[in-house]
Amino acid sequence: MSKLVTIPNLPDPDGFYDELLKAHEGRDKADSDDLNARLILLLANHIGDCEILTEALTLAAETQGERP
Repeated sequence: MSKLVTIPNLPDPDGFYDELLKAHEGRDKADSDDLNARLILLLANHIGDCEILTEALTLAAETQGERP
């Protein structure tokens, strides 16, 4: 059984965060929300493990306004 990785795992997290912000530039709230939804669904499909996704969803909901 896999477990959700919650320790830093990106080689360049700041670089990815910058890319994410740039992807949202010039978009209104609705377009940004749509982009986030598409990104979440693409990544969920890539992960492909419902237990991991449920764990991530639970953790995200529990830590609203905080960083895990």
